[in-house]
Formats: sequence, structure tokens, C-alpha cells
Amino acid sequence: MITKRSVVQTSSSAMESITTTDTAMTVQPTIFPRVGYSILSYLMFINTVLSVFNNLLVIAVMLKNVHFLNAMNVIILSLAVSDLMIATCGSAIVTITNYQGSFFLGDAFCFFQDFAVNYFGLVSLCILTLLAYERYNVVCKPMAGFKLNVRRSCQGLLFVWLYCFFWAVAPLLGWSSYGPEGVQTSCSLGWEERSWSNYSYLIFYTLLCFILPTAVIVYCYSNVLVSLRKINKSIELQGGKNCLEENEHAVRMVLAMITAFFICWLPYTAISVVVVVDPEIYIPPLVATMPMYFAKTSPVYNPIIYFLTNKRFRESSLEILSCGRYIPRHTGGGLMMCSAQKSQSKINPV
Repeated sequence: MITKRSVVQTSSSAMESITTTDTAMTVQPTIFPRVGYSILSYLMFINTVLSVFNNLLVIAVMLKNVHFLNAMNVIILSLAVSDLMIATCGSAIVTITNYQGSFFLGDAFCFFQDFAVNYFGLVSLCILTLLAYERYNVVCKPMAGFKLNVRRSCQGLLFVWLYCFFWAVAPLLGWSSYGPEGVQTSCSLGWEERSWSNYSYLIFYTLLCFILPTAVIVYCYSNVLVSLRKINKSIELQGGKNCLEENEHAVRMVLAMITAFFICWLPYTAISVVVVVDPEIYIPPLVATMPMYFAKTSPVYNPIIYFLTNKRFRESSLEILSCGRYIPRHTGGGLMMCSAQKSQSKINPV
């Protein structure tokens, strides 16, 4: 005879079994202390202010000084726009949600926020890859008749934005997914989801959106540095002036940008890889959250690198920040280049 008590016990056991299964499949959040959310909100607020201010300054400098908009600087301008969008669509939103202590904006806003951060983050990486590729062509293939111009740069940027759009929109169409992560105040790719659809997306995403661009960047810049040294050695033998330092200065600037970007996004990529390799691994909520917050700091660094490493950008920035009271020392409209590169396209940004 089945009693009411036995039915209740059976139901309780079934619920415990379901809960255990769900816990194994997803990373379960814990209740984060109120002070913890406040600290995250404060840090993201500072990050948002710096990211928006720095990248707006880059855009203002570019648009105010139209002569800066050569083929390479159009790519730099596009990078500033994508970084600005990461700040406004990512950091600004998580500042508010952490202040509230939960992602209270709803599923639709969660999907939008994660789509935007994923999309513009990919765009920034692929723009750095495009920049490396174009420098490689200009410096390493001068005899191939290659000529970089604004039209070619815009075509490359169009391809980048469309390519990244495909990978960002795929989770919205059912290949993987977007959703809340970690302490539940931000959203990201559903790398916790244990499904073959998600695994396949993460595998291709890691290979084609991180490893491939990284390989292209490493290959291009290693060849650029080798070629620059050969060019300057040849100039020295012919009695010309060695300008290795000036040539390598611009390369170091972009390498610093790439290094900063990888430092910010590598932890997030590493977690995705770990989940694919070991689907049963448990990742604590705070550990799961930190890589995405760290990635959101990437828009801060590029303008700082421009300011510290490029005199022309620094002087133009000071002119804008001082409302015209600071008079830049340069008077020319273009950048000085070494004789070995004057017959080629301008390769120094800004």
C-alpha cells in the first residue's frame, strides 16, 4: 500500500536526483557578498570611464586631423571604434548590474550584451591581425607591386566586420548559446553548457578566432622585424643613414597593443579550451567570472600605448585636451619615413 509519506519521499528523491544532474551540467553560482558586487561595480565604472574617454580621444584626434587618415590609420580608427563599443555595450552594463547585485535587465538584454562584447572583441583582434598582415605586405613584399591605400584598408575592414559578425551571431541562431555566467551579473558564451553543439562551436571558435589570428600576427611581425634589419643593413652598406630605430618604433607600438590584447583575452580563451578538453571539470563562479571582466579592460590600453609611444598623436591629443591652448610642434601633414620605405605606403600609424 502506497502511503502519502512514501509518495512525498519518492518525489523528494527525484528532485534531489534532478538537482544533482543539473549541478553536474552547469556551473552553479553562489551568493556573492554585497561588498564583492560593490567592488566589481566600482572597478567596472573606472574601466568604463577610462575606456570611453581614451577611445573617444583617439577618434577625435583622427577626425580633427584629416591628414592622419592614411591607409593604416583608417584601421587604427576602426580599432578605436570597436574598443569604444566594448566599453559602452559591455563594461557600462556590468557596472549597473553589479551595483544592483544581479543581471536584472532580462534575457534579451543579456543576449545583446554578450553578443556585443563577443562581436566587438573579435573585431578588435581581427583588426590587429589585419594591421599585421598589411605591414607584412608593405615591408616584406616591396617588389610585388603592393600598394596600400584607403580603399584597400576599407575592404579589409569590411571583411573583418562581416567575418566576426558570423561568429558572434551563431550562438543566437542555436550554435552554442549566450547566458549568465559566474556570479550572475554578466553574460558570456555558454561554455558551461555540456553539449556537442557547444563543444563544436568552442573548438572552431578557438581555432579560427584566436589561434589562427595569433599565428598570422606572430608570422607577420617576425618577418617584418627580420626584413627591417636587412633593409637597414643594406642602407648602411650603401652609405645611407640607418633608421632602424625609427622603423622599429612603430612596430613596437603595435606589438605592445597586441600583447595587451592577448593578456586580456587569453584567460577567457583558456577557460573555453579547458571546458572542451575536460567537460566534467567544475569551475567556481568567481573564477568563471574573472576572465570576462579582465577581457573588458582591453579597450583601455591601446590609446595609452598610442599616447606614450607616438609623439604626433600625443601632441594632437594635448591640443584637444587643452582646448587649443597647446600648440603642436609638428607642422607637416604626414609622417616622416626612412628612405627605404618612401617608395612604399606609409606604414607608421598616426
